[in-house]
Amino acid sequence: MIEFDNLAKRYGEIVAVDSLSLKVAPGEVYALLGANGAGKTTALRCLATLLQPSAGRTTVAGYDSATQPLEVRRRLGFLAASMGLYERLSPRELLSYFGGLQGMTESAIARRVPELIELFDLTSFADRLCGSLSTGQRQRVSIARSIVHDPPGVVLDEPTLGLDVLSSEAIQRFVLESRERRCAVLFSTHQMSEVELLADRVGIIAHGRLAAEGTIQQILELTSETTLSRAFLQVAKAGR
Repeated sequence: MIEFDNLAKRYGEIVAVDSLSLKVAPGEVYALLGANGAGKTTALRCLATLLQPSAGRTTVAGYDSATQPLEVRRRLGFLAASMGLYERLSPRELLSYFGGLQGMTESAIARRVPELIELFDLTSFADRLCGSLSTGQRQRVSIARSIVHDPPGVVLDEPTLGLDVLSSEAIQRFVLESRERRCAVLFSTHQMSEVELLADRVGIIAHGRLAAEGTIQQILELTSETTLSRAFLQVAKAGR
């Protein structure tokens, strides 16, 4: 469903991503780990059509992110930490607006928006202006916006960064429900407890390359460590 095939991204002499290859199948949750600057966000932005690769390719449902960006966007929900909201729209208005941008019919939008309001527990503030919402509330609205078109692939770049327990739980619940609906979910995080709770497989990026990949148990066996945090540190330091 989601595939990176020898992806590379360079900025002059700086190599941000180097020959990255991985796959995320339908119904799989894949956690992409790496230290700050390891190349995670750059790789995810190439997948989401926001950056052009220097070499290699990324695909969603067989469509190339570089040459078929509109087809990829129709099939991918993407959340980046830098995405903002239109502060003078309410969550309900925002979801309806982005549904229209995705080419949804009015009847489809009328069905989908209440579903998302319930899924992310937005009811109490669905008609307040986004500019008045808390960080956790805004993040839940942002994820709802990214999947308003019900895509089969979802990419979340540090979705729970800086959130309280209740907002984090709502997002974690969404990831698990997406797996049940056979979505391919790729997310990056620094929260190892989140990885242990959600991920079917883990990939660790170091210096732009995939340094280790497998189930959590396989990563522990590979590193002879007893915790994922220690295993991650070992792989990340070895890859420098």
